[in-house]
Amino acid sequence: MNHYLVSTTFVLSTALAACGGGPLDPGAGNDPGNGTSTLLIDGQAIATPQLSNARSAADFETSFSVRITLAGQTVSTGTVSVTSAGGTVPLTFNNGRWEGVGAGYDEVYRLDVESGADNARSIRVDGPDIHTFTAPAPGAVVDAPAAIDLTWSRDDEAESASLRTEQIDELAVPDSGRYQLPPNALKSERDKPHENTIRIRRQNRVVPSGAVGGSEWRVRIDNSIQVLANPNPNA
Repeated sequence: MNHYLVSTTFVLSTALAACGGGPLDPGAGNDPGNGTSTLLIDGQAIATPQLSNARSAADFETSFSVRITLAGQTVSTGTVSVTSAGGTVPLTFNNGRWEGVGAGYDEVYRLDVESGADNARSIRVDGPDIHTFTAPAPGAVVDAPAAIDLTWSRDDEAESASLRTEQIDELAVPDSGRYQLPPNALKSERDKPHENTIRIRRQNRVVPSGAVGGSEWRVRIDNSIQVLANPNPNA
């Protein structure tokens, strides 16, 4: 066999692999897909951490929930599935929504819907990468009446982000990797430390081109840490 040919083929294949991955690999980008433009689709994939300040894909569980209507009527028959690098998860109809759960967080998720003559196919969202908290440290002791610097690490800015604490229900914030919690954003007690959970949610979305106007397919990843607020005589 020609060793030059073998070597050249290896180099070319390696270069092609390095230049880009498949359509379900992180970085693939969004795809609005196609379809009959008859179905209204409202769906999301939500990655929830299974431990504090989760760092790897295996530390998450991803749940899927999709509401589908046709001419104002809920679609309860057909097949609905979500596909990622980890495989395909068939969704089941339950209380008005199609639902399922996938292990880990694969970042890129494709939604496919088939119901009789109606369909919406290959709707893909390249979700946010995993973010981790860099300050305060998990388990840190903080003073709730003071402003608290909150920082997180991520590779790419998400389309939208929000944070939650016991005192803040849901606050939209820029995905800049830094935000200052205002005084009393955490809950405290007069006579003992109080554990607080700080959550950051980041999300990307796509508007399907083969569905009715108002449709969306979203991928969201949550992460959280627990901190202790010092006793506060003024609480």
